[in-house]
Amino acid sequence: MEKVIAIKERVLSANDKKAQELRNIYDMHNKFVINLMSSPGSGKTTLLESLSQFDDFRFCVIEGDLETNRDADRLEKQGVLAKQITTGEACHLEASMIANMLPSLMEDSRFNQSDFLFIENVGNLVCPASYDLGANVNVVLLSVPEGDDKVLKYPSMFLCADIVLITKAEMKEYFGFKTQQVESDLASLRHGVDIMEISKDSKESLKNLKEYFQALALKGYRTNHIFK
Repeated sequence: MEKVIAIKERVLSANDKKAQELRNIYDMHNKFVINLMSSPGSGKTTLLESLSQFDDFRFCVIEGDLETNRDADRLEKQGVLAKQITTGEACHLEASMIANMLPSLMEDSRFNQSDFLFIENVGNLVCPASYDLGANVNVVLLSVPEGDDKVLKYPSMFLCADIVLITKAEMKEYFGFKTQQVESDLASLRHGVDIMEISKDSKESLKNLKEYFQALALKGYRTNHIFK
């Protein structure tokens, strides 16, 4: 067991060093980086498709999935620069994977036209919470069909969140989803985590989120969460 722990510590230490290198690269290219984490099917790609409608919100995307380019292809159809990382059996993205993909992203002229870089992590409520990707802000999506009880079931994930997005909010009445439960559970873990309800059919909720990210970028926000 001690050997396994030691190996994990070495892996995470190497990842942390690479994440710091990534932060320097992001800053050099004036990119505000947003790490999206959630379980599969919570609406990460749909959210990005919806945000692409705003002309004053220019972004590119690195997608993470075990297999296929489907999510990147969906975004490219919306005119969004998107590159896919297929991880095989890995249930999370690591800083080295992002570093290896960045040169390909930078080759496209749309990269320099983008103010934001979204990293859509592999759908998983456990492993991504351990790997720093050098992002400015960590976003956790919780979809209404998943239920309002997930915060305390998966505390490591929600501990790293700067903001929690409750997606598919238009379905709350059908699932008996209580936002107050999420707020209460989050408060028991840590204070200062923002919560927003999002619906792809509500342009107002999407506009509010877009402006939220723009405000964070304007003040140079950087998460203080330490991945471990």
